Amino acid sequence: MDKLQEIREMVIACTKCDLCKTRTNAVPGKGSHAAEIMFVGEAPGRTEDIRGEPFVGAAGKKLRAILEKNGISQESIYITNVVKCRPPNNRVPTEEERASCQEHLQNEIDAIKPKIICVLGNTASNSILGQSEITKNHGQTIKKDGNLYFLTFHPAAVIYNQKLGSLLEHDIEKLCGILVEMR
Repeated sequence: MDKLQEIREMVIACTKCDLCKTRTNAVPGKGSHAAEIMFVGEAPGRTEDIRGEPFVGAAGKKLRAILEKNGISQESIYITNVVKCRPPNNRVPTEEERASCQEHLQNEIDAIKPKIICVLGNTASNSILGQSEITKNHGQTIKKDGNLYFLTFHPAAVIYNQKLGSLLEHDIEKLCGILVEMR
């Protein structure tokens, strides 16, 4: 069994926090074992909870469209969330819930070894980097613990605030340019 399959099974069996009691399905990350870019969001939504896959709802469709516009196929990336189970009523995951899933996320990062990790939104940014001013910091890169992180808006934010759409698109275009320079 490969490392990502082991992580997947650990996520599915996880009972470290109370979210396991309300989930329909745990939602491990998904994508290429050789992904150069890893995307990390906040937590699964309703559609993700039902299907057990990350970013398959409206936010995922929005992100896929922007990626495809920039020549990035979903098959070439790895996508996951800070928290692997849907919080009730789509609320922001608590610090305890995020801490409970931290090992799963770190295991995914260690297994994939992406060139760059794209952090989607305030919750992911706060969980991973300890800062949550995405409006001020989007489009920036940060090095931490041997990894390169790129910050941008969560695609769900674009659904609720159309004005962020062009900013997210510009950020993803910039992310692609950074990746090209790294090759």
